[in-house]
Amino acid sequence: MAIARALNIADLRRLAQRRLPRIVFDYADGGADAEVTLRDNCSVFDTITLRPRSAVSTPQVDLRTTVLGTTFDLPFLLAPIGSTRMFYPHGEALSARAAGDAGAGYILSTLCGSPLEDVKAAATRPVWYQLYLVGGHDVARAGIERARRAGFSALVVTIDTPVAGMRERDHRNGTSELLTRKIGAMLPFIPQMLARPRWLARFIADGGLMNFPNVMLPTGPMAYADVGAALEQCAVSWSDLRWIRDAWSGPIVVKGVHTADDARRAVDAGADGIVVSNHGGRQLDGVAATLRVLPEVVAAVGDRTEVLFDGGIRRGSDIVKAISLGARAVLVGRAYVYGLGAAGGPGVTRAIEILRADLVRTLKLLGCASTAELNASFVDVPAGWPSTL
Repeated sequence: MAIARALNIADLRRLAQRRLPRIVFDYADGGADAEVTLRDNCSVFDTITLRPRSAVSTPQVDLRTTVLGTTFDLPFLLAPIGSTRMFYPHGEALSARAAGDAGAGYILSTLCGSPLEDVKAAATRPVWYQLYLVGGHDVARAGIERARRAGFSALVVTIDTPVAGMRERDHRNGTSELLTRKIGAMLPFIPQMLARPRWLARFIADGGLMNFPNVMLPTGPMAYADVGAALEQCAVSWSDLRWIRDAWSGPIVVKGVHTADDARRAVDAGADGIVVSNHGGRQLDGVAATLRVLPEVVAAVGDRTEVLFDGGIRRGSDIVKAISLGARAVLVGRAYVYGLGAAGGPGVTRAIEILRADLVRTLKLLGCASTAELNASFVDVPAGWPSTL
């Protein structure tokens, strides 16, 4: 199937699965443990029904939204995804460019394979920098300063990774053996990559197994090694937000909020925005789908901060439901990575086009002229859900 003929995100997923080695595809596609939360993040949207206004003419719809003072043409940002160079050479720069060209936002992960300056140079719209404290506070401060000098407009502090989740697919596929770079340990898993010769040729031409150029240790860039151990040594606590605020003068977004109590605590700590997120089901399995807890968080913070949503977005109607339940905008992760893995920059562009077309069609069928007009009256939620009204 040619990329232009992909009708939905599921089509892009199938194309990515054909092109990528299993170890790379499953890194993006998989979740933690039994992947209960990963599945629920998507299936929960099926429990929400839409309430259209009939006999309403909406020849034009306005998809714009304003987040942290910046107006985007689309109500979503591409979420921070680590190691996206694995999916396609220069994956971070290609994704940032595609997002900017479409009028969407882009968030760069600390654990990416490209220098943050190169990614910012490729972007045509504001981009945010997502922060892990890997390497320690001094290394993180240096990364924050680099992001400030490069012109990143907001800092996203992820708080739900005191240790990496147990991602069983990665272990079965030999991710840890690959990271040892020892031929003997890697041998059983090399056929996965040889089965995708075009991907392998591009991967080698792009430098092969990457390091993390935005995590500069005294010995040089952090090696592509055991990220879980690095995260455990430098877990974020609420007290860290004080020195992070001192080091970064711009807006700070706290990502990984999943309860009303943590939402209020983030606001009290000075967060300009929060992201309701369970890390795409990749950390603690068995927690609630993020859409289910979104109303609780929105009700807890009111208008004290901006609330963004992350988790399970595959269709434009998913975005409509999240915004109707109180999100200012949403983050899109796997949906665009499938496009990147399938065809590089054009694949990311196609993923954005699919979501945009879905949004326009859904709003017109709802009889709603703009995403700004969406509210809880456009949806029905299951009995027992907290209300944002």
